[in-house]
Amino acid sequence: MSAPTNDSGLRIVALLCAAEVLSMTGFSTYPALLAPLREAWGMSGAEAGFIGGVFFAGYMAAVPLLSALTDRVDARRVYFFSTLLAIAGTLGFGLFAQGVASGALFQAIAGAGLAGTYMPGLKALTDRVGGPLQSRFIAFYTSTFGIGASVSLLLAGIIEPALDWRWAFILCGAGPLAAGLLVLRALEPMTPEPHPHAQAPSALLDPRPVLRDRAVLGYVLGYAAHCWELFGLRSWLVAFIAFAYALSPHADIPWGPAAAAAAINLLGIPASILGNEIAARVGRRRYIVTVMACSAVLAWAAGFSAPIAWWLTLLLLSLHFVAVMGDSAALTAGLVAATPAGKRGGAMAVYSFLGFGAGFLGPLVFGLVLDGMGGKDDAAAWGFAFGSLGLACACGPLAVWFTNRKEDKT
Repeated sequence: MSAPTNDSGLRIVALLCAAEVLSMTGFSTYPALLAPLREAWGMSGAEAGFIGGVFFAGYMAAVPLLSALTDRVDARRVYFFSTLLAIAGTLGFGLFAQGVASGALFQAIAGAGLAGTYMPGLKALTDRVGGPLQSRFIAFYTSTFGIGASVSLLLAGIIEPALDWRWAFILCGAGPLAAGLLVLRALEPMTPEPHPHAQAPSALLDPRPVLRDRAVLGYVLGYAAHCWELFGLRSWLVAFIAFAYALSPHADIPWGPAAAAAAINLLGIPASILGNEIAARVGRRRYIVTVMACSAVLAWAAGFSAPIAWWLTLLLLSLHFVAVMGDSAALTAGLVAATPAGKRGGAMAVYSFLGFGAGFLGPLVFGLVLDGMGGKDDAAAWGFAFGSLGLACACGPLAVWFTNRKEDKT
């Protein structure tokens, strides 16, 4: 199929990166406001973690259809429809959520919206931009996820004190609408649109052709471990920083918890881009295994640092986040490179389904461990909760190593 001739690769990448940031304005609203919502609704750690995780359960439920559909219709159409889901979930939470059940429902709807923007946005990019720079453009796109998460944290941290938590959700619902209109109006259609052909799987939701490829399977399982750790960390990051600050009540701390978490999220952008560049030179498998092993260790160190000093906690969280994001673009670019063009929508569907399924479990298990080891006021309980992220991440290097024995230097 032919890409639009009057769109340069850089213009397409810039457009889709801007849309990604806008589509995510509601992404971190709940994690940013987890502490006050937990008090307002009287939630346990498990309940708070469940609401944080169910966002990714909604993503997991929707992504097999929405992502695989991009092998058959232009991804920009899937993208626009999905921003409507994101709007419904974010606005609905602000207007109608009253507790765990209703909050989880609207988080799941918002997660389904992200399922139809993040990977379909990447599919729209790879459909239109190829060649030797494709891997670098993929790294730019995936690293922009961190900008979106940071912007969302900052917006929630600014709006909630000035108005209240409901207005934070309502106003953050405007971003996905702008993203959908931007992609629909500014991104030119594919000509012709995708359609089933010899390389595409015969069944829309059939994962078997993807999972039979050992190289692709390695990236899929590695991404699942990555998402367990990443989304568990993002869901509880603001609450943990607030806990660390509370242990130093007389310290002169220049940043609030949400602002500090937003700054830490921004570190993921250079980490992801540079990580992909390094991986392309030293070999993706070797690089991913090394970085994920380091990340698993740093999770434990950061989790047990709160009683020592607030600045040490921020430093270790920053190092941990850099390690977490260091393999993100390398995993995604490796998947794209290992998958034939006609099967990429299906591969991205399986990749996201298992990855964000693990993203649902990460925050939930974190909350269960936090409750079981002593609760939110116990420093050791936070350490073991972070340790649960490290243990999950440690499974990633094993999966990548044993399922992809041939060194991939693409």
